[in-house]
Amino acid sequence: MATRTTDPATTTLAPQAGDVVVLGGPEPADPAVLGGKAARLADMIAAGLPVPPAFCLTTGLFTRYLAGTGLDGRIKGIEGGGDGTGGEGGGVRELILATRIPAPIADEILAAYERLGRPRVAVRSSALKEDSAARSFAGQHDTVLDVSGDAALLDAVRQCWASLWSARATAYRDGETAEAMAVVVQEMVHCDVSGVLFTVDPVSARPHRVVVEACRGLGEGLVSGRVSSDLFVVDDRSLEVVEERVRYKVAKWAPLAPGKIGMTKVDAADRDTPCLDHAQLAELARLGLRVREHYGSEQDIEWGLRKGEFRLFQTRPITTRPAPGDAPARTGALSPYVTEQPEPVRSGTLWSRMDIGEIFVGLMSPLGLSFARYYQKHVHLDCAAALGVRDTGDADLHMGYYQGHIYLNISYSAHLLGQALPTRDQRHFTKRFVGEDVEGGNLADYKNPFGKFPGGLEDALSTAHWLRCTAAEALRMKSRSEEMAASRLYEFDRARRLDLTRMSRRELHAELTRNLGYFHDSHVGYMPYYINAFGFYGILTELCRMWLGEEGENLQNRIKTDMSSLRTVESAKEIWAVAQAAKDSPRVLKIIDEEPLEAVAGALRADDEGAVFWDRHMEPFLRANGTRGHQEMELTHSRWIDDPSYIFQMIRRYASDGFSADDILKRSSGYHDDSRRLLKRLLLPQRKVIETVISLYALCSELRETTRMSMITSIWLVRNVVYEVGRRLVAKGVLHSLDEVAHLDFEDVRAYLAGDAGEPEAFPRERIDEARRVHEYRKRLPEPPLTFIGEHDITQAVRPAPGGARLSGLGASPGRVVGRARIVEDLVWQADEFEAGEILVTRYTDASWTPLFAIAGGVVTDVGSMLSHSSIVSREFHVPSVVNTKYATQRISTGDMVMVDGDTGTVEVVEG
Repeated sequence: MATRTTDPATTTLAPQAGDVVVLGGPEPADPAVLGGKAARLADMIAAGLPVPPAFCLTTGLFTRYLAGTGLDGRIKGIEGGGDGTGGEGGGVRELILATRIPAPIADEILAAYERLGRPRVAVRSSALKEDSAARSFAGQHDTVLDVSGDAALLDAVRQCWASLWSARATAYRDGETAEAMAVVVQEMVHCDVSGVLFTVDPVSARPHRVVVEACRGLGEGLVSGRVSSDLFVVDDRSLEVVEERVRYKVAKWAPLAPGKIGMTKVDAADRDTPCLDHAQLAELARLGLRVREHYGSEQDIEWGLRKGEFRLFQTRPITTRPAPGDAPARTGALSPYVTEQPEPVRSGTLWSRMDIGEIFVGLMSPLGLSFARYYQKHVHLDCAAALGVRDTGDADLHMGYYQGHIYLNISYSAHLLGQALPTRDQRHFTKRFVGEDVEGGNLADYKNPFGKFPGGLEDALSTAHWLRCTAAEALRMKSRSEEMAASRLYEFDRARRLDLTRMSRRELHAELTRNLGYFHDSHVGYMPYYINAFGFYGILTELCRMWLGEEGENLQNRIKTDMSSLRTVESAKEIWAVAQAAKDSPRVLKIIDEEPLEAVAGALRADDEGAVFWDRHMEPFLRANGTRGHQEMELTHSRWIDDPSYIFQMIRRYASDGFSADDILKRSSGYHDDSRRLLKRLLLPQRKVIETVISLYALCSELRETTRMSMITSIWLVRNVVYEVGRRLVAKGVLHSLDEVAHLDFEDVRAYLAGDAGEPEAFPRERIDEARRVHEYRKRLPEPPLTFIGEHDITQAVRPAPGGARLSGLGASPGRVVGRARIVEDLVWQADEFEAGEILVTRYTDASWTPLFAIAGGVVTDVGSMLSHSSIVSREFHVPSVVNTKYATQRISTGDMVMVDGDTGTVEVVEG
């Protein structure tokens, strides 16, 4: 059907008084005319609040546009046959976008733009119920930023009008009829700092607390969750800052070119400094309290700072508030237990997140936590059974969750592992997971609330069962490893060929079920290698202690590192090889160096020489390593195969630094000389015993690293299906963007694919918003301890005092080095900044960080233990390292000259 472009009767299109309103004028701010957002802005301007000048295209003008173009009748026809997003004549949104604004109405809009002074503007929707006390409609309708010129302004207005029928707005209305849409045209402010202010804590409901989140650049980066922000809490009585959490800020949302807004880097000098000082926070809080007083209710306010002056862009009532005292139920209790337990168990359990697999490290999203819970309920017990544990116990007791972090129940695990001969003495297991946070790492007087595993007949049956399983494992361990390696490649290649977008919901459910089966089998197959390597390492530790005494302290860690064939270290060498291949082709290296990161892959494949490089070098590398990524059990993080930006950053760095293969190989190979010397001093029988243990450990380590890739690939396979569901939810309007997948519950995804419920019913907006609020609250909290006994009140954690040039931690890799510090918060954005020989300072690392270790002079982390990733890889590359400093990222600044002493466990700023 052809689009109607002729103008109806002149009387319909003739200018009418009040159809374009300058906000803040003498006219009353009527939401029925201006829409919710514009009415509030008009109120704020009239009240003398610092709001950028703006005018509003009223609901009357919108109605006249529909009538004058004949769209009103066509919309009724489309809506009569569906929800307005589809139909024979095309969706309403597409219809409006395809219909020009008639000249009389366009002239009115452009005349108002002329009176405003024709600045760059932000064009924002203002629907009737938007920003109301009942429903906020936050993010449902469109905003177009940094608009300039007549044609661009008219296009932006049509986009906002059309967004009244966007999929997400239709889903949010949940069956209600679409009403009229007003549009705000407001002077654009290119903010230096932006953020949101809540006049009451929106999560914990603590009284007299104004909460401010601030980021560099425009506020869109903060709203989307794509940039780091500072957190401040101001007392609304004294206007004093009572809490402050300054994060290292790498990226910001800012103008890239006229009319183009996107992500760019924060200036180095602004990264670790607060976005606002205390005087500015007091001024901003005072403005927030004026808004609260004006409306007589708690407010959620968007603001910006430009050249030292605050501007307010939007305010809406806080539509959901917890009742006082409700915070523990919403944000997590003091105990990690997921079910109620007797007091002796609750207060006596040893919890640890030390070395429970790099994939579980760090704060997890709601999706990541729910996926870990799935693992706990459906996989973990079978992993225990694969170790020869006859009674695998209660799934709810194996793991716990505290403020968004995952903990292993060491007490319960030690109790169950008492069925196996090597761990009959619980101390062999518990001491492996105890950090300095608990009694200085000494559990001599600790009593397990679960006691010892029963003796007698139960013990005999369990021992016989363990012996049978261990014998079977010895026979099958090598062949199973080969089978798992082959199956990983098969599953990877199969997934690359699949087109999930063409699958029905039923087919997608079948694919998820298949992938979860592989997820189960790969984890169960991997666990014996992990535990056996752990067991032989424990034996090696005891032998070194008995036969070498103080002189052999930490020798087992050096041997462990030297003998391991870590796949993560191999990946660094393979990236170097890819970088050398790129250097051999100047055209390829030019593309990698000069194209924006997100465009490199496409540019290479579109170029004849680049396509050859991709097929010969990138594809084999990605097939071997592509399912790696940051915090791998966290489904929200993309893998190298999904986004190779980090790989291109490291290719740039390796190519420009001129590292040779020998530089990496020499740093990561061979026994330490003192290791050989100490072993030669032992009696021949003792040396033979240790060498046998070392060889067994080396075998298990090799098999562990080979099969670990199967485990990681299985998580990627699950992630693929979850994100396909996420894309469909965005298309249906249930999610505002793919970023919101992080706030889904994995069980809801499974239930949706298995059932017939519609998208809004399967994923209620209220549940998504609640998960987001709780996650944002947890991001504001201090890092919980690696280990603790019983319960822990994180809100009482002591914050580090300002300053402090010397830090104590755990010496994880020997040696002493002095170098310039580099705080790294975001691998993808900062890998190209990292210079060879610099001291890497970060919160924690996992496998995806390894390529940086190959060029680092030293490594310092806030979190870690002797066997965390940063420690093992530092020793592998012979890089001095200190971990578990707790506050290094807060006390050290990029550019500081620091001394890292991996022998004494100290880090000192020797020159600021």
